Amino acid sequence: MAKDRSTRRPKAETPRGFRDYFGAEVTERKAMLDRIAEVYHLYGFDPLETSAVETVEALGKFLPDVDRPNEGVFAWEEDNDWLALRYDLTAPLARVAAQYRNDLPSPYRRYAMGPVWRNEKPGPGRFRQFYQCDADTVGAPSVAADAEICAMLSDTLESVGIPRGDYIVRVNNRKVLNGVMEAAGVLDPADPTRWEAERGIVLRAIDKIDRLGDTGVRALLGAGRKDESGDFTKGAGLSDDQAEVVMGFMAAKRDSGAATVGRLRELIGGSAIGLEGVQELETIADLLAAQGYGPDRVDIDPSVVRGLGYYTGPVFEAELTFEILDEKGRKRQFGSVSGGGRYDDLVKRFTGQAVPATGVSIGVDRLLAALREKGRMGAETRGPVIVTVMDRDRMADYQAMVGELRAAGIRAEVYLGNPKNFGNQLKYADKRNSPVAIIQGGDEAAKGIVQIKDLVLGAKIASEASLEEWKSQPAQFEAPRGDLVAQVRRLLNEG
Repeated sequence: MAKDRSTRRPKAETPRGFRDYFGAEVTERKAMLDRIAEVYHLYGFDPLETSAVETVEALGKFLPDVDRPNEGVFAWEEDNDWLALRYDLTAPLARVAAQYRNDLPSPYRRYAMGPVWRNEKPGPGRFRQFYQCDADTVGAPSVAADAEICAMLSDTLESVGIPRGDYIVRVNNRKVLNGVMEAAGVLDPADPTRWEAERGIVLRAIDKIDRLGDTGVRALLGAGRKDESGDFTKGAGLSDDQAEVVMGFMAAKRDSGAATVGRLRELIGGSAIGLEGVQELETIADLLAAQGYGPDRVDIDPSVVRGLGYYTGPVFEAELTFEILDEKGRKRQFGSVSGGGRYDDLVKRFTGQAVPATGVSIGVDRLLAALREKGRMGAETRGPVIVTVMDRDRMADYQAMVGELRAAGIRAEVYLGNPKNFGNQLKYADKRNSPVAIIQGGDEAAKGIVQIKDLVLGAKIASEASLEEWKSQPAQFEAPRGDLVAQVRRLLNEG
């Protein structure tokens, strides 16, 4: 007779490439996003929440990995249509701008915050679900809108706790790069689709200059590159002379913005689109300087490209310049936490009419990690005041205490586990990082008092104080029941 097999239990583990976020992490993220929202609101941007699901058609084929159209997203078929989780917050905005174009003000200024999903190979610190925080202006053709985004990004970083000198907002223009590609012979103004695949490879190669260095980028501009694992990435197939023009573009940074722009003018030769990009960079620099945003905060830098294919003009990236130690103990700069640019053709996919747009996206998890490195995050989150349960039949009295504390704006809860072992209640309070515990048995209730235990002071005395100090600073004291809220508030203010 066949042996009866028990039902297989599911594994209690997160899917590969995903992670869970617990109390302190969620609280830190919310606090940071609230500060960012204050800056965006100050600049006149309105919040927008879009669906996490879009049609694949609406999302388009603008993923960073453009060699895999319709891949890189989590998609499924439903009623003869393909749906997918959004991979960023910009593509949904383009759909909204087109769908509600008769109802929205023009220009339309919005910010959005939320998770996005990418079906890509996960790695250390690289997850398939992550948070983004975007701000965009749709319907403004002037590069004044791009300059404003750069200024707002600078203010945002300082608002959340990245001091001036520890970051730089770097600005470039894809029109300048197009001019360089025209000079290199991989862009034909009369036929923009010609050499399109090669230009995509060039863009992604330049975007990896910090990680791969000159040698790695040159390989990708040429025949291709094999990484340490043996995987081969096809190159753009440029000749040595063509690659030299592109490499010269990345090395065009000079000591001042004016000198950098001058070098870019030389590189673009007679390209009309390149000249237009250079002039836009000059305008952006002038507008920012008039508002007090000098090169110590926002700087012209030709190495900024941005890998996404939909950018059409100015592009920008916020880089944190302070040093951290990597997993091998080596010093390195923290790197980029934000990027964006102008994408004048994205809404056109829906309307058939050109709609100018520009915006920026902040990598929330990266910025949180940066703030922890600066000591601006990561402090233990204070838990709730715990009202312990001494008598099960007096639960209404304990709930009344909690109600008074909450009405006074104090976070509090009644212990709802098994109250039989009082020590377990204090262990629970310790695990919750609770600052105060309230104790009231039958004797205290009859006297109209409560016992208030300062858990923070108690922990400090237990680890540091002498016997005399312990006697002079009792961590537990009694107080009239009517003074409960006042005494708890006093302890919390002192903590």
